[in-house]
Amino acid sequence: MTKKYDEKEIRADYRRLTKLLIEKKMTITTMESATSGQIASLITDTEGSSAVLKGAFVTYCNEAKIMQGVPAEVIDKYTVYSTQTAEAMAKACTKAYRADIGIGVTGTMGNVDPANPEASIPGQVYFAVEMDGKVRSYYVELKSQPTRRAYKLAVAKEIYDAVMEQMEESQHETAGE
Repeated sequence: MTKKYDEKEIRADYRRLTKLLIEKKMTITTMESATSGQIASLITDTEGSSAVLKGAFVTYCNEAKIMQGVPAEVIDKYTVYSTQTAEAMAKACTKAYRADIGIGVTGTMGNVDPANPEASIPGQVYFAVEMDGKVRSYYVELKSQPTRRAYKLAVAKEIYDAVMEQMEESQHETAGE
């Protein structure tokens, strides 16, 4: 069955996430390439979000990722479109903003990236979430979407689900369950 991504539901999900982060006094940051700031934008659509999002990076080119702390060796060895790069992005933004949660996302939306054609496969997205000092990485293959915005929202939903899953696991670990 093909997953359906509904913009209203995704926006409601991020309102819930932002309110939960405010309630728990947790901070979050992102280093986004493929989504070019969409995740940070969804977080800041909720009033009070300045308490949880101190900043974020849009690192659309490799040089920008490296400038913000992603080791060039990681990109050279694994390509910009890899689990390892997403993990390095999550770690770098978490460190830069001393956040509780860091999200790194890279991938290819609807067309081949002319700057990285050999590693660029449309619909393949890699992201990582750092929380409680642990980094968990994810890979998704999105079916063709009608617009770039639809791709970004689809990735946003995947990231939301991953963050919420990790927050629930962290809560259970803290409670000693």
